[in-house]
Amino acid sequence: MPKLWNETIDAHRGAVRDAILDATTALVSEHGLLSVTMSQIAQAVGIGRATLYKYFPNVEAILLAQHDRQLAGHLEHLAAATHAGGDAAHQLETVLHIHAMMTYEHHDSALATIMHHDGARQRQDTFIQDVLRRAAEAGAIRDDMAPQELASYCLHALAAAAESPSKAAVTRLVQLTLDSLRTRP
Repeated sequence: MPKLWNETIDAHRGAVRDAILDATTALVSEHGLLSVTMSQIAQAVGIGRATLYKYFPNVEAILLAQHDRQLAGHLEHLAAATHAGGDAAHQLETVLHIHAMMTYEHHDSALATIMHHDGARQRQDTFIQDVLRRAAEAGAIRDDMAPQELASYCLHALAAAAESPSKAAVTRLVQLTLDSLRTRP
């Protein structure tokens, strides 16, 4: 088979998969998390149920795939912030601020709350640990605790952004978290 044909098939499959994820997200927003069926999804995408089942075995698998796609985008956004330059302290502040704002903006997402499975959490932890490790090595934050412990602390502290009344409150929460990471004179 010519390479172009394979790329076209792969592109088509990717487009159908994305359409399934997007339609499921829209249906969950409209009808609620527990009300969405495979039939509704197939109809919204414009494919048969048999075709839908070739991509996903059930609604939960679609929701997990959607969450993984969203998390991948979140991590790409955070990675771009670290590659934008600046010293380790600035990168840490930027990453924590972006993470907290994303938490704030998606606080009402039942999907995000339910789908934050262990694999997703581990990728997030690993990313934050790397940023914290670089900041500690640069002397910007405390180095008396393991990056794993600090990452867990930061992610739990910034989870409070979901309940924050405003973006200004989120910014204060990030500052408080950063203050707690700094070394004491």
